[in-house]
This record gives sequence, C-alpha cells and structure tokens, in this order.
Amino acid sequence: MHRRFFDYLIISLKGIAMGAADVVPGVSGGTIAFISGIYEELLESIDSINLAFFKIWKTKGFKSAWLSINGKFLFALFLGIAISIISLAKVIKWLLINEPVLLWSFFFGLVLASVFYIGKQICTWNIWIVITIIITTIISYLITIAEPFASPDSNLYLLFCGFIGIIAMILPGVSGAFILLILGAYQTAINTVDDLFNSIITLNFELFKTTFIKFLMLALGAVIGIKTFSKILNWMFKHYKNLTLAMLTGFMIGSLNKIWPWKQTLSWRTDSKGIEVPLQEKSISPFSFEGENYLIIAISFMVIGFLTIFLLEKFSTRTVN
Repeated sequence: MHRRFFDYLIISLKGIAMGAADVVPGVSGGTIAFISGIYEELLESIDSINLAFFKIWKTKGFKSAWLSINGKFLFALFLGIAISIISLAKVIKWLLINEPVLLWSFFFGLVLASVFYIGKQICTWNIWIVITIIITTIISYLITIAEPFASPDSNLYLLFCGFIGIIAMILPGVSGAFILLILGAYQTAINTVDDLFNSIITLNFELFKTTFIKFLMLALGAVIGIKTFSKILNWMFKHYKNLTLAMLTGFMIGSLNKIWPWKQTLSWRTDSKGIEVPLQEKSISPFSFEGENYLIIAISFMVIGFLTIFLLEKFSTRTVN
C-alpha cells in the first residue's frame, strides 16, 4: 500500500487518540483503532513481527525487512501513542494527587458506560451467557477487595502488569489503563512515564536510572504480551464472540468497586520514594467520606464520563454505516 507523508501524519493522529484512550481507564485503544479503520491492519502488522524479520534483514536488507512488518505504519502509529501518553501522564498524575474524587468520578462514568457498550454487543442471550457474566462479576469484585499480592513498585510485578495490560491494544472494549487499575499498578505506571520524561528534560541521571528500569519492565511485558495474546484473543473473539463479550461485561461490572470515588484506607504501604500511599481500601458512602465529598460535581463528572463513551459509540455506528 503506497502512502504519502500526509497519510502517515493521519495515522500518527489516530495513534494520539489511541494513546489518550489507553491512559484513561474505561476507554480502549483497541476501540479507537476499530472506529478509525486501522484495527485489522494493526493486528496483521503485529502478527507479522517474528523471527522471519531478521532472516529477511540478513538476506534482503533492512528495507525489505522493514516493509515485511509494515514498519512505517507501526512507527507512525506508535509515535502518536507515545506522544499522547507522555503528554497526558503529567495531567493524570497531578489530578490523582490533587483531585482524586473528581478524577475517579469521571473514570467511574467511563467504565459504567463501557459496561452497557460491551453488553449491547452480545447478539444471543442464553443461560450460559448469564452464568458467565455472574461468575466473572464475582471474580472481578473479589479481585478488587483482595489485598495486592505484590507491590506495584516491584519490577517483576510491573513486567506482569505490562504483559496483561497490553490486551487493550488487541481487543476492542478492554482498557489497558483499566486493567492496570485493577492490578493496583495504574498510578505507578503513570508516575513512571511522567518521571522518565522529567528525568530526561532535567538530566537527572539518578531519577532516569530508577524510572527507566520500571518503564523497561512495563514495555518488555507489553511486547511479550502482545505477541502471546494477539492470536489467542482474536481466535476467541472470532469463534466465541458472545461468550468473550459476556466475560468482558462481567469483569467490568465487578470492577466498578475499584474505581468508586469515595474510599476509606484500610492499610498503607511505603512506595519507592518513601511516601506513604494506600495499600488496601474499601468503598464507602460519599456521606461517610472524610473531607470534602464534592458530591454534585462528582456526579456531574460521572455523567460527562458516561456521555464520552456514548458519543464514541454513536460516532462508531455512523462510521461503520
């Protein structure tokens, strides 16, 4: 496929939209790829990356190997994704510290709308679909109230989180940020990206060394995961679409507990910077919340989050039609 510079610029812009979606829990980068018409090309390009790349490079040169994996497309797309994630990480980090109730309210609205969005795509309802939703809802909820089995600052745990979180790039409807949130590594990931960027700007070698290792673990996990999950998830989506959607729906319903804006901290942990941060929390009524509950504004942000997914769905329908 012959593309001009302007075509690759458009692909980068789509990557920026995907990156923004992947930073926000509840919105899937895969959904944005599907809406913008590059989903199938993305999957095919990812599947083409294998050891044959190096054989072609050795026998026919780097240019032929680059073309074999649709390199220009992938570079333009992932450049856009990287720009978006770096830009938004600082904003999200500030909000997590200064306006957590309002930020989680917006996220709650996003995920709640995503539950309806994914559920509506189930074409055939039967007892097995209902049972699947109930079971995955219970499992998901139990995960949200369980004590984390590893510290989000652990390098091996970050490798695991990157491995699982990359699902968002493969399957429309699943948010990578949302999965990181469930695993308790969302804030750590956001801080890592922001600190890495700051360390480069300020030439802070010590900060760079610490954050680069964490970033490398997340990235390495993502690379391994994207190759491992791409074929499996696509096979499930093509052959057991309704069952897969039911699993996703239940998973998202049960996990709403994790992003409920009003929390009471049950236990604390010390992060890598020596700062006390919540380890285990429980959802409480906004009227029992210590401090300002921002109830009216929080509900408004929930509505805005819900409408964001609603408008994306409408745009997607119009694009497909």
